[in-house]
Amino acid sequence: MQTEPKPGTLYVVGTPIGNLEDITFRAVRILQTVDMIAAEDTRHTGKLLQHFQIKTPQLSYHEHNRNSRVPELLEHLTNGKAIALVSDAGMPGISDPGYELVKACIEAGITVVPIPGASAAITALSAAGLPTNRFVFEGFLSPKAQQRREHLESLQTESRTLIFYESPHRLRETLQDLAEVWGSDRQIVLARELTKLYEEFWRGTIAEAIVHYSQREPQGEYTLLVAGTPPSQTQLTEAQLKAELQQLISQGISRSQASRQLAKFTSLTRRQIYQLALSIVLKPE
Repeated sequence: MQTEPKPGTLYVVGTPIGNLEDITFRAVRILQTVDMIAAEDTRHTGKLLQHFQIKTPQLSYHEHNRNSRVPELLEHLTNGKAIALVSDAGMPGISDPGYELVKACIEAGITVVPIPGASAAITALSAAGLPTNRFVFEGFLSPKAQQRREHLESLQTESRTLIFYESPHRLRETLQDLAEVWGSDRQIVLARELTKLYEEFWRGTIAEAIVHYSQREPQGEYTLLVAGTPPSQTQLTEAQLKAELQQLISQGISRSQASRQLAKFTSLTRRQIYQLALSIVLKPE
């Protein structure tokens, strides 16, 4: 049943992630009839609005102006304006600052209504060929190498399918980190240009992905889907772990390297094994 937008309501509107045909009739109607559209990039959203002949005025709302925009948008909503929140692509609030506005509206007692649409993570997952019954979305990894690796180490024992977003200029570094932290034989799917003319799914192991993208320049935003840790991974007792660590360290391998190597074959993280390695007293030669 169609109804007019309600005064003082924030509509979280999903927009296409590529193919403009993926917008819903409801989304078009809401964008046409609200008082204002809060857009991540008004130029980008302007092309969408022009395509569907939508004349609603826009106001920019993005990462760099959110602190000043949230109070302004709350004031409009409190005064009875109906506002649509959109991102450049997909559902607002997923890896963008939409979350802060939604949270502020809820705290202020303002009604928030989702208008569902496409999401790159779910779109990629549906066609990836990895388990879909349990999955976890981790968004963008840190651009800083140490923080990125620590994040991956914290997920080392995760058994669910893992979903990440990654930019083309950091893809190769991320693949190398995945191989070093999780091992190179994990299954991975890289999806790009989703719903567009040159939509592509690449499937293989992390090692194969590293080779593939060393020979090909990464282009476009990527959705990475990685198989979770097998539940049958080796379970070693503390005594067995210490013995393995002792042997590796005695071969000249550092405690850190030994911990990383063992973590690939157990359900423990590198950090957990490293703490155990620090307790080992090296035998005199």
